[in-house]
Amino acid sequence: MKAFDVPCPEWLRERLQQHGQRVPFSTFMEWALHDPDHGAYGSGQLHVGTSGDFVTSPSLGEDFSGLLIHQLIEWLELLAVRHPEGRLSIVDVGPGEGDLIAQLIPLLQASAAEWLPRLECVLVEINPGMQQRQRARLESVGQIPCRWVGLQELAAEPVNGIMLAHELLDALPVERLILRGGSLRRQMVTLEAVDGSAPLLRWDEDPLPPLLEAQIQKQADRDALELPPRGALDGWATEWHHSVAPWMQQAYAAMSDGMLLVVDYALESSRYYAPRRCDGTLLAYKRQQASTDVLRDAGSQDITAHLCLESVVGAASEAGWLFAGQCRQGEALLALGLAERLTALQQMPADQLAEALRRREALLRLVDPSCLGELRWFAFLRNTPTAADNGVLDSRFLREPIPREPS
Repeated sequence: MKAFDVPCPEWLRERLQQHGQRVPFSTFMEWALHDPDHGAYGSGQLHVGTSGDFVTSPSLGEDFSGLLIHQLIEWLELLAVRHPEGRLSIVDVGPGEGDLIAQLIPLLQASAAEWLPRLECVLVEINPGMQQRQRARLESVGQIPCRWVGLQELAAEPVNGIMLAHELLDALPVERLILRGGSLRRQMVTLEAVDGSAPLLRWDEDPLPPLLEAQIQKQADRDALELPPRGALDGWATEWHHSVAPWMQQAYAAMSDGMLLVVDYALESSRYYAPRRCDGTLLAYKRQQASTDVLRDAGSQDITAHLCLESVVGAASEAGWLFAGQCRQGEALLALGLAERLTALQQMPADQLAEALRRREALLRLVDPSCLGELRWFAFLRNTPTAADNGVLDSRFLREPIPREPS
């Protein structure tokens, strides 16, 4: 990250002073996003959508859900056979504005009428401000009951169903690592006042704590990562997703049977930890503008970092999930009928031309390789499929497991 002189909000100044003036970047990111009173998500300051701070696939319209529903119905059919009685749950972790669930409910009512009395939607939202908006959004949507719980609460009574994690994992707090003198160090955020002026936020660094160093080495060995990569220059920096493995464990404990679909930005390790990617993937978003100035406006902008593809799969497998396959969003949506949907738009009446053009633009944005089309879809199974499951591993969008890059 570039060195900016960043004014420190009063709430964050007080917090930093309580913690000795400096904290790891991961702690700063946790506060900036999830503090219940001041965090961008915790307080509900961030808004998702075309008129908000950033867009997601569901926020562009209902066509994304209209394609996704085909895969969800196939999985629900399988689960309904496995579990002829009891609830079937659609679990949305980090539901944002509630758009995805709001769009899926009428589609489920139309496509899954035989299971309707058994269906429920479970929203997992840790941020009070976002949960309040979700409740308002879903108050009068359809006949499928909705409830809000935490993953730990859900683990007490695990569900059978489908768990969705859409653009969630890239917003989990990350450690920032930087190469100095041949060794990786931990980047810190420091509160600093110069000549009696107002305190500023500055980047700083510390040696890696032994526990973090051991965790990095263990995961690097597991996923065949070379850290730092050969050829990286002094000052090379990257992110370390220490929060993904615990999340995968919590998600696994929250389900008895079913599927996990992760949709997120991810790069292969050979690209993520390449010497030429010298400043990682960390970005901030506010009012549809991206910035590398991630320390500024703490509590009022989103902060995100791409995932390492192999590390996501490794963390999931270690937690107990069975990796079923992955692909880019463009491939997934084409497999689920995007081309047919585009063709159908051409048949719309002339008096609906404006709506057809709007939907066409949204569909093309979903597969644009420079933005949403670069999202990765990962599928994981809670339990090993049996012969009676009729080829669940051949679901519409799945591909063969990723090959490991040579070391």
